[in-house]
Amino acid sequence: MAANSGLPTSVDPLVARIAFSKIKGINRSTASRLIGLLGSPEAFFTLPQSALSASCGLDSRICDQSSRLSLLEAAAEEARFIRSKAITAAFIGSDAYPRRLSSCDDAPAILYSIGPCNLDCLHSVAIVGTRHATPYGIDFINHLVADLADSLDSLVIISGLAYGIDVAAHRAALDNGIPTAAVVAHGLNTIYPADHRSTAAKIVSEGGAIVTEYTSGAPIHKGNFLARNRIVAALADVVIVVESDTKGGAMSTARIASAYNREVMAVPGRTTDTYSRGCNALIAENTASIVRSADDIIEALNWTTRSRPDTQTTLTFEMTAEQRQIADYIISHPDHTVNDICVGLGLPFNKLSSMLFEMEMSDMLITLPGGRYAVTARG
Repeated sequence: MAANSGLPTSVDPLVARIAFSKIKGINRSTASRLIGLLGSPEAFFTLPQSALSASCGLDSRICDQSSRLSLLEAAAEEARFIRSKAITAAFIGSDAYPRRLSSCDDAPAILYSIGPCNLDCLHSVAIVGTRHATPYGIDFINHLVADLADSLDSLVIISGLAYGIDVAAHRAALDNGIPTAAVVAHGLNTIYPADHRSTAAKIVSEGGAIVTEYTSGAPIHKGNFLARNRIVAALADVVIVVESDTKGGAMSTARIASAYNREVMAVPGRTTDTYSRGCNALIAENTASIVRSADDIIEALNWTTRSRPDTQTTLTFEMTAEQRQIADYIISHPDHTVNDICVGLGLPFNKLSSMLFEMEMSDMLITLPGGRYAVTARG
């Protein structure tokens, strides 16, 4: 301990990150700014109050020594729980923090997860809807997920493990051998609803994950479920609303997704059906486009479907050596953006941008969401 201050001279990095994430009002954006000023989360808990206030201009109550020590004490207990359960605590800026989530200012400073699911896979589809799913909605999900699984590599299905549409989406993914991630509104010391514990265990054991922004000691309340919706939206390339009335969590998720510039799609239904009213409203107000099948999603996002041996075409044009180098790099690094390719190949940005444009115009490449590229079958 530092002399006279009562503050530690050093802090376990995991404990510091957990405690830092519990500062009142902290999120990805504010956390990034604070770390930019301080250099690290650890510094927040080791600097004297006067120096901390001067550096960051924070409210004195946030910088108060007793408040910081209290955060560290609770975080140390959480760190023991995390380590005992092999939970991943992905902090902003780390390789483990999902790249889609990192683009949203109000994302949490830490995302906790258990399970091996790659949340940065190439294709991420969120499926949400009412807790009162009808046979029509569940049948649609089963066919949709099966068709997506048949058409796309590197696919994950995102939902919230709630009754109805959510759990149907998770189960459809499991039935088709697709990893699925359940975003929950509580810590990873429990599963809510309890009826879905076996599904949650299967999600983890079959390559998926349970993810949350909440620590194990956090109480469950209604606001958590509303906050959870933004993570469902943020982790996806496209949010599919299968069934919903005009109010509810699915509608909230759709509107958040639209604000995040995610694709939003909805399943149309009869105007007399209660749980089609929300979907029809989203379509009518142009917040969502219509989804009738997996093909609608693939077309809307300009995704490349899985190559099949009987449909592959042979090379119909010759690439230059530099074009082949770029194509080979993209095949090996499908998640990399233009900036990543620049660094990886050591090419100037202007030159690479020009070559990528030329290759796209020659049908050697196609663009993907997030500033990424894919090599066509012809390439």
